[in-house]
This record gives sequence, C-alpha cells and structure tokens, in this order.
Amino acid sequence: MARRDADFDALIVGAGFAGMYQLHALRDRLGLRAQVIEAGSGVGGTWYWNRYPGARCDTESHAYCYYFSDALLEEWEWSERYPAQPEILRYLNFAADRLDLRRDIRFDTRVTGARYDTEANLWHVETDTGETLSTTWLIAAVGCLSAANIPDIPGLERFEGAWYHTSDWPEGGVDFTGKRVGQIGTGSTGIQTAPAIAETAAHLTVFQRTANYSVPARNRPLDEDFTQAFRENIPHYRDLLRSTPNGHPFRLADRKVADVTEEERRKIYEEAWAKGGLQFRAVFKDLGVDREANATASDFIKAKIRETVTDPRKANILANIDHPYGAKRPPIDTHYFETFNRADVDLVDLRATPIVEITATGIRTTEATYDLDVIVFATGFDAITGPLLKLNITGAGGLTLAEAWQAGPRSFLGLQVPGFPNLFTITGPGSPSVLTNMPVAIEQHVEWIAGCIAWMRENAIAAMEADEDAAEAWGRHVNDAANATLLPTVPHSWYLGANIPGKPRVFIPYAGGLPRYRAICEDVAAQGYPGFRTKDTAGKTRATSNGLPPIRGFTAPLEAEPQAV
Repeated sequence: MARRDADFDALIVGAGFAGMYQLHALRDRLGLRAQVIEAGSGVGGTWYWNRYPGARCDTESHAYCYYFSDALLEEWEWSERYPAQPEILRYLNFAADRLDLRRDIRFDTRVTGARYDTEANLWHVETDTGETLSTTWLIAAVGCLSAANIPDIPGLERFEGAWYHTSDWPEGGVDFTGKRVGQIGTGSTGIQTAPAIAETAAHLTVFQRTANYSVPARNRPLDEDFTQAFRENIPHYRDLLRSTPNGHPFRLADRKVADVTEEERRKIYEEAWAKGGLQFRAVFKDLGVDREANATASDFIKAKIRETVTDPRKANILANIDHPYGAKRPPIDTHYFETFNRADVDLVDLRATPIVEITATGIRTTEATYDLDVIVFATGFDAITGPLLKLNITGAGGLTLAEAWQAGPRSFLGLQVPGFPNLFTITGPGSPSVLTNMPVAIEQHVEWIAGCIAWMRENAIAAMEADEDAAEAWGRHVNDAANATLLPTVPHSWYLGANIPGKPRVFIPYAGGLPRYRAICEDVAAQGYPGFRTKDTAGKTRATSNGLPPIRGFTAPLEAEPQAV
C-alpha cells in the first residue's frame, strides 16, 4: 500500500520510452502520485543524449513506437523506413505532449543515491539539486545503454584537441570541417557515425579493435500507400510484434540452411542483402543456434565486405571477423564499408598495433603516431547493469546494489532484486531487453509493473521483493536460454560485460524470446506472484523459498527460436 505521508507513491528514474509510459500507466490508469526524475533537459532518454552524426534506429520505424495507444499510432506519421535520431526525438516529444506528461517530470535533475528505509517502508531518493524525496515504489527506467564506456587510455587528459563520446554529444553538434578526426570503436554506433564524419572531415582515421559484420539498411522514404496500409492493419502489427522472439515485424523463415541447395542458399542471401535490414538474419531459423549453418551467413557477409572495399589491406582488416554472425549485436549500415574507399579515410587494426597512449596531438600505437584535432569515442556502454549501479542504490539492511551484484547481476525476471523491496527495474538484467526491439519489451514490463502495483494495493501488500531462491532459479534459466544459442560463444561480447574491465563475466539478458518471457510473467501474476516475498500492512510475510509452483515455459526445454538483436 502507498504511504500517504510519502512525497510520492512512485518515483520513476528516466524519461525515455520506459519512464514516459510508466508515468502514464501509474498516474493516468492507477491514479497514483507519480513523478519522473530526468537528468536531461527534455524527454527522450537514449534519443535525447545520442545526437551523434549518423544516429539512426536499426528497427523499422513502424515497429519502433508505442503500441498501447491506437491514437498515437494513427496520429503520427514516420518519414523513413529507419528513423534518424531527430525524428525519434520529435516522436517522443509528440507522445509526451499528447499524454500531458511534462507536468510530472523533473528535468535537469540527476539521482545521486537511493536508500530503502525498512521501518518506514519508504525509498529516500537523493538528487543533485540537494533534495531528498520519499516514495513507496521506486522504478528504474534508466535504459540499458546509457552509462558511457570511456576506455582508460593513458594520456587522454593531455590531449589538446577536442574529444567526445557518442552518447553525450553536444546539442549543437560538432563541426568537423577541415579537422583530422580519429574514431575509436566500430560497433553499431561507430558503423553509423564513420560515414557521416567522413562527409565533412579533412581526414578520418578509424581505430578498429574488433571487426564487425554489417548488412546494408537500404533506408528509404515511406510512401503514403505504406502508411495507409499500416494504419488499416494496426492489430496485425501489434500481434506480430508481441509474438516474435525479438519483437520485430517479421518472422524467422521456417527452414534450415541444410534444407536448401547451395545455389538456392546463395540466392536467398543475395535477395536478403538487396532488401537490407535486420531481416537478413531471419532467412534461416538455425543461424543463431548452429555454427555450421551460421558459417554460411558469416562467409557470405565477409565476401561482400571484400567485394565492396577496394583496398585489399583495409578489406582484410574489416573482414577479419572472429565471431559468428548475430552472436554480437548485428549492425545495419548506410555505406559503412564504402566509406573506406575514400582516400581521406584510413583504418588502423588495433589487434595488430594496439594504442599505447593519447598524446597532446593525437594517438600513438605500437607502430605509428596519428596527428588528430578531434577524437570520437564510439566505445559503447557499461550495458544494462551500469546505469542501475550509477544510481547508488542501498536496499534493506544497508546492502548496496553493487554488493548484491558483485559476482554478477541477480534478479527474478529482470524485474526485482532480492533485498530491495518495492524497487522495480524496467528491462533489467535477466530480461529480454537488448535482445529485442526495445519498445515492445518496455511496454510488457511497464504493464506488468503497473499490474503488480495494482495487485499490491488491492491486497494490502506493503512491500514486495524477489525471493533469493527464485532469483537463483531464474539465473539458471537465463544461462540455459543463452546456452541454447551461439550468443555466449563470443568472449569479448558486451552481452557478457566483457567490454568493461573488472565487470563479472555473466550473460546478462534473457535469450529465451519475448513470447516465452511474456508467458512466464503472465503466469507469475496469475498465480499471485510466486517467486516474490511480500509483507502486508499487518506485518505478515509470505515467502516462496521452498520452491516455485509450475510456471508456463519456465522449465520447458529451451529449443525454441533463437534470440538475437
């Protein structure tokens, strides 16, 4: 039950897709006193901060939006197949206005700490404005990719030029005209930004540690016929997104690589390459689970890289990919490989010649020194757990979240953590999160959390937290789901936290697919939330540490469709 003497019934951290919808669900559907705390000056979350050149979504626009409201779907019109950052930000501002959310969002306010008061059953949330706010429920909607990873390279403080991380880009942009630019990182972000930087820079040097696959996006404007057909078939698209493993608007083909001849396979890949986009990985259903099948796709893309890049040295570096296709995040691009055919773009293989230091005037590797005016870090994030740990959360008995996760994150369903009553995490570790089209996963989480809070109020439940045994069981299930795929086979994947020195090597997201995950969550709610410890307003506790009742899909064999981004 909410405490009326608290400042709020619910505080939500973050005003992106997740925080905005959670505010709407709690305030407008349940009538709670809810408020969002947002570090930025506006809504948007990821799309507020990631303004780097070339920033674009790799999910098709008609799928990358809220589906809880037909009105929002009918009133907004996307302009491109893959929307760019400015258009997504305009969309989120449209949604905020349409739902009248801004009046309950505290902008330019960063959470610096949160402490659970067991006696009062309240969270005390501290901010950088000097305020401490109390709330019954604390909901972290901080996003999975919001804690920047700036590599610890000696000498950065000595660099006399300008440097930027793509996730914290200046609002007014950066003028690269006439500048010598060094870009470190060739993941999804680096693949997007390199072609855009090369358009205006005097010279671009890309420093690559890990070669990556990428498939052409084949982006294009959307015509009126598509828009009209979409509006006439909204229920179809909603059902499609909610029933596919990754929440995308396409299904895996019902065939394996071995089902077709080599000639047929080549034709299928060529057609998928010409169509472009993430659907390339859906042409065979065993690419994510069978190494030999995957090798056919991997070899095809590597051959395309060599065909595209005319300089054999650059082509060899770019095609020297050491992991199965889709086992890391599979980017899509607009003329990424073509960019390396420019005379003013160079490529450095950091596997062969690592960076030694950043000097006052550039970057020195073991082989050469590169004079630079600007350094761009496209080095990704401390994913999923990093943004949560940055909140400095302390739960019951003085246990910090950092201590609880010292050996790796533990949760039940990615929604709650043992020892942290009334704290909910949207797309937290152990949920499908980054392996999905995020708005679809977010909507499921927001609605489950809102339903859980409604149940707590109806049943006079004062506090609720994940049970230790349930979290252990869920952790085993998450591992089993990952091990049914090729995803854990990449030792340097950020899915395992391998991009952050000292971070525990644990496969973080849930790879069992959204439909299975949704069914498990629905069963848990239908059975009165087994797997969670509760305390009612009279002080009576209920624990489920003696074992979970049967939950649909929880213990079923994990041989279902493979999961990937």
